[in-house]
Amino acid sequence: MNITIVGAGSMGTGVAAHLASLGHKVKMWAREPEVAEGINKDRVNHIFLKEVTLPEGIEAFTDMERSLQGAEVVVTAVPSRWTGSVIKEVASYIAPQAGVLNLAKGFDYDTDQRLSVIIANELKASNKIAVMSGPNLAEEIAKKLPGMTVIASEDTNLSKTLQREFSSNYFRVYTSTDVIGVEVGGAYKNIVAIAAGVLDGLGMGDNTKAGLIARGLAEMVRFGSALGANPITFSGLSGIGDMIATGISRHSRNRSFGENLGKGKLPQDAMDNPLMVVEGVFATRSVVRMAKDKGIEIPIAAAVHEVLEGKSSPNGMLDRLMTGKLEEECEESLYRDFLLKKS
Repeated sequence: MNITIVGAGSMGTGVAAHLASLGHKVKMWAREPEVAEGINKDRVNHIFLKEVTLPEGIEAFTDMERSLQGAEVVVTAVPSRWTGSVIKEVASYIAPQAGVLNLAKGFDYDTDQRLSVIIANELKASNKIAVMSGPNLAEEIAKKLPGMTVIASEDTNLSKTLQREFSSNYFRVYTSTDVIGVEVGGAYKNIVAIAAGVLDGLGMGDNTKAGLIARGLAEMVRFGSALGANPITFSGLSGIGDMIATGISRHSRNRSFGENLGKGKLPQDAMDNPLMVVEGVFATRSVVRMAKDKGIEIPIAAAVHEVLEGKSSPNGMLDRLMTGKLEEECEESLYRDFLLKKS
C-alpha cells in the first residue's frame, strides 16, 4: 500500500519505520530539510528519533505535493497546535478516495474542537477519517517492541482496512467506532501525565502516583462522557492504557516536563528538548475552557492549569488535590446514563 505520513516528528517517524517494515511504500513530508536529508541519506531522523535506524522503503520530501502523489492512505502526524493549518495546506493534494488517519493527541488550538472534526471540515470527507491512539511510544514502535493500539472511525471499512495493514506479530491493532472517546482519551492522558511527573519531581511515592492515575481516569470519563463519548472506551487502550504508559515512562515528554516542574523549573524552562512539543500543555488549556463552558468538575486538569499559569506551585497542586471536597469514588450514573441512551 502507498502511504504518506505528513509530519516527520518522533511519532510520524516511528510509524513510518513500522509500516516500511511491513512492506508498505512509505513517503514522508518533513518541514525541516535536514530531517528529510537525514532520512534519505542516513536512514536516521537525526532531530526527532536519532536512536533508530530506519528500514528501506521510506522516502522523505519537503515538497508537500510530491509526498502525497499516489497516496492511498494519508497519516497526519503533526502536533495538535498545527494540525489545522497543515491540513489546510495538504487538503488539495489528497485524493478523494484516500483514507486519512490522524495520530496527533490533542484539541485544535484555536477552537478546542477535536482534531478529526477539523480535518473533516477541511476535507469534506468525515466518513473517511480515522484516529489512532493508545500506549504508543514512538521509539518502542520503531524498535518493534510488542505493543497495541486502537484505530477508531465511523467508517468501519476504513478502520478494518487500517487494522489489517498496520497489524503485525509485534503490533496488535484493535478497532472502535467511538471516535470521540478515543480522541478525548489520547488528549486527556497527557494532562494526567504532567501531574504524574510533578509528583515524581516532588519525590512522592507509588501510592500517590497510582491514586492520581486512578482519579485521572475518573476525570477523563466525566469529561469525555459530557462530550458524547462511551465511558467504557476509557477503560481500554486509548484511555487507561495510554495514561499508564505516558504517566510512568521515562520516554514520556509530558511526564518528564511535569517532573521538571516538580523540581522547581518554570514551564518555559521545563522541556528537555525545546524542539519537541509537550501536548499536555495545550490540552490543559482546551480542557479547562471546555469544562468551564459545560460545568464539568476537572480537579486534576484545573490544578495542572494553575501550575502552568504560575498561579500555584507544584506543592500547591498536590495540596489542592488532597484537600478537595470529600466524595464517593464511583460515578455509576455516567455509565448508566450512557447505556440508557443506547437502549
